[in-house]
Amino acid sequence: MSSLKLLSFLKLAPQCLRHYSETSFLTGTSSQYIEDMYNAWLKDPSSVHVSWDSFFRNTSQGLPQPYHAPPNLAPSKGALVSQIAAVATPPQTAPLDERTIEDHLAVQAVIRSYQARGHLVAKLDPLEIMFNDKTTTTVSQTGSPPEEILRTFRLENLDKVYKLPSSTYIGAEGEKKLPLREILHRLELAYCRHIGVEYMYIDDLEQRDFIRRRMEAPGVLNQSTVQKKLTLTRLIRTVEFENFLAKKWASEKRFGIEGCDMFIPGLEQIIDKSTEHGVEHFFLGLSHRGRLNTLANILRKPLYQIFNQFVPLEPADLGSGDVKYHHGSHTQRTNQLTQKHYKVTLLANPSHLESVNSVVLGRTRAEQFYKGDDEGKKSLAILIHGDAAFSGQGVNYESYGLSYLPHYTTHGAICFIINNQVGFTTDPRFSRSSRYCSDLGKVVNAPIFHVNADDPESVIHVCNIAAEWRAKFHKDIIIDLVGYRRHGHNEADEPMFTQPLMYTKIKSMASIGDKYSSELLKEKVVTKDEIKHVKDDYNKLCEDEYVKASKQTQIFIRDWLDSPWSGFFEGKDPLKVTPTGVPEATLAHIGAKVSSPPPPNLDFVLHKGITRILNQREAMVKNRQIDWALGEAMAIGSLVKEGVHVRLSGEDVERGTFSHRHHVYHHQTVDKMTYQPLGDVFDAQAPYVVCNSSLSEYGVLGFEVGYALANPNSLILWEAQFGDFYNTAQCIMDQFLCCGQAKWMRQIGLVVLLPHGFDGMGPEHSSGRPERFLQNCDDDPDVVPPPGPDFAIKQLHDCNWIVANCSTPANLFHIWRRQVALPFRKPLILFSPKNLLRHPECKSSFDEMLEGTEFKRVIPDSGPASQDPQNVKKLILCTGKVYYDIMDAFKKKKVGKEIAVTRVEQLSPFPYDLLKTEFEKYPNAKICWAQEEHKNGGPYLYVLARLNTLLNRSREIHYIGRAVSAAPATGTKAVHLKEVEMLANEFVAL
Repeated sequence: MSSLKLLSFLKLAPQCLRHYSETSFLTGTSSQYIEDMYNAWLKDPSSVHVSWDSFFRNTSQGLPQPYHAPPNLAPSKGALVSQIAAVATPPQTAPLDERTIEDHLAVQAVIRSYQARGHLVAKLDPLEIMFNDKTTTTVSQTGSPPEEILRTFRLENLDKVYKLPSSTYIGAEGEKKLPLREILHRLELAYCRHIGVEYMYIDDLEQRDFIRRRMEAPGVLNQSTVQKKLTLTRLIRTVEFENFLAKKWASEKRFGIEGCDMFIPGLEQIIDKSTEHGVEHFFLGLSHRGRLNTLANILRKPLYQIFNQFVPLEPADLGSGDVKYHHGSHTQRTNQLTQKHYKVTLLANPSHLESVNSVVLGRTRAEQFYKGDDEGKKSLAILIHGDAAFSGQGVNYESYGLSYLPHYTTHGAICFIINNQVGFTTDPRFSRSSRYCSDLGKVVNAPIFHVNADDPESVIHVCNIAAEWRAKFHKDIIIDLVGYRRHGHNEADEPMFTQPLMYTKIKSMASIGDKYSSELLKEKVVTKDEIKHVKDDYNKLCEDEYVKASKQTQIFIRDWLDSPWSGFFEGKDPLKVTPTGVPEATLAHIGAKVSSPPPPNLDFVLHKGITRILNQREAMVKNRQIDWALGEAMAIGSLVKEGVHVRLSGEDVERGTFSHRHHVYHHQTVDKMTYQPLGDVFDAQAPYVVCNSSLSEYGVLGFEVGYALANPNSLILWEAQFGDFYNTAQCIMDQFLCCGQAKWMRQIGLVVLLPHGFDGMGPEHSSGRPERFLQNCDDDPDVVPPPGPDFAIKQLHDCNWIVANCSTPANLFHIWRRQVALPFRKPLILFSPKNLLRHPECKSSFDEMLEGTEFKRVIPDSGPASQDPQNVKKLILCTGKVYYDIMDAFKKKKVGKEIAVTRVEQLSPFPYDLLKTEFEKYPNAKICWAQEEHKNGGPYLYVLARLNTLLNRSREIHYIGRAVSAAPATGTKAVHLKEVEMLANEFVAL
């Protein structure tokens, strides 16, 4: 600003600030805001609001400005006023037309009210029953906006012309002023018809303006003839597919999309628009409602394969399969308008409606990671919800809570709610406490578009906005498609039991396909012959595919893979495991790296405790030894050296819940400055990502499941803060990990780490509940698999998941590496220790990890008892940490060679072959199973059944452990110590 202009501004400043303080509709830093506005006014008086034009004009001419001090003027603002007032005192001159200013401010308030609350009166519900829908004719009838828009309204002259402020885009090009009547009319067209938008809580002005432009500009809803024909064609295909299924399988459940039919054309519009912005791969999460139609018309799944799911055919491949509306699939398609190729993946999902959402996010994030797509331009997650499920299922909060976390963001997801206004049989008024089912989206500042499902062109417009928003801002956006459910919860359900008034109205409703066809016929966009041609063509396709399906004699579950691993299984011996041992030089190099401080050139200030830990590690490495933390580091370092991406995720995993890991160092005097020692162990290594998650189990475990689905040549680990915390992710365990391969032919190599052990920490921090995982193992307790040279690998090949409880760092090293070395993928449930992390006896030698070594499913006794097995009186079998408790009891009570202890490191698949050898070695010993868990918990019952089968009940199995209990552990330290002493006595008793 020039000195002359600055002087002029300073003379006006006190009154400007006073004027500013009274106009609460303005925001920003007061002095800078007024200075910018004054500069603009000097160049062009019409560029500012008429009230400020009047203010500057009168003040510059020496006319007085009316001023009344605000009752609660902030001290800082008052100080600023005082400082500027000291430079120049304003002249006292004649009064100004205050009413003109107030009227213009009132118009601004009305505009803002429509932007913020117009959705309250928009006609969103095709049934006109939701919230007792208001009509939008109130302005023309009463001369004022609806009460929901503005509580008070002082302007009476609807023909008075007002200047349009910069906060609205309702004016056409060149229109800077409009009569109040026209202003209100255009605002109602923008915000009160069939689209209701919530966005004024967004704190970014550019984002708010983006939505204003696309909602308010005259003619934004106008669509080309080509677009209208395309929408109608897609709508007809949607409707005819449902009609065909209803005709052929009238009594079968299919969870059709009727009543929200525009979901399919809308979803395809999002895909079309997003491909224009560079998206190459779409990942869809969808429950049962509309899934078959999505498969048919979005993924273009061969219809005969869908129809085959309606007939009782035997599967030709292994697995249980799943119902037809749970399957996933994948496809590659071409956008016919842009000729761009793209992929669509619809992930399999169980009846646990929203459980797939975080899986989709993880799958999308992995795709972006492997493609180096740091801004998320090429891969897009589209999450599709039901209205009751979106507001009712907590996993949605957990999933959306990951939206902008650095290691979990997918750079914006598009959320599409199929809102049929009823949850199974529950009225929405009794199924949620918020006004809208979509209110969760406000947590992440997502704009929310409510749109009437019976207005196809409004739906398409909103879908275009959603695709553009995500492409521009890479943030979440929500579409709430408000429709209805033409049938009951499923086609065999009777909805009149619980929604009689709703379904009385639905029965009289014409389908949206017929209604939109009639509209376009009136507009002469299409002809009756064109409509008939589209219907006939699609029905012929359905009939031809139906005939093809009738000739099939089997179905193939593999046809429904959602994340195939191209080239992974081909050319491999399914029973050959890559060796897991590594050269000593590799171990020494990794050990040196993780026991050294950051390079001196970084000038990195370490915590003194970290320095002490590094010194301890250095001493161990020099002695060719490792503890648990070094075992983890050796496994990770050796894998990234081999080009295997490793990702470790969970609460506090960077440091480790028990402060043992320290894979991220934090500069002690510089905020956010960190160093990751395993990030640069070798040149050209694969990336290692270790990331503390949000305080979530369900959402984050699902995310890591999706991440692990992307690439089999990776090691993905999720660690619970304590083993029992997996409870809140039980759905993911049951639906995606335990039986994912059986239901959906979907292998996954995810490792789940569950800290486990009875240390007197009470019932919530002791047991990871191994009994639950073992109960879900699919091996038969009454059948010993046939022996053979490939016994162990064949067991792994045939099992649903692996359950292990390692007792040595070397075995941990091997079992992590084995996850990648296997020629197939299985989930690994690994019970990890707590006090063993620093136990002086829990160490391993380099010799146990060198080439030629491998994971030990069973670790036999190597003490004095093993030297004289014929005279051993007692053979104790155990797993995990309790081994060290037994050894401690032996030491204190000076047990000799009468008792042998064998560790079962891999509980499932059960090591029959190795235990048979142990029993033969100790023919005269009493066999005991020892555990620290209660008798009705832990591995005991699982192990007992298999030991009895192996021994053909020729030898009795004795139990050593705590008695049965409803709680996993005692909460009283004194009782815990008493139990520990009791167990010690039982360990040594003959």
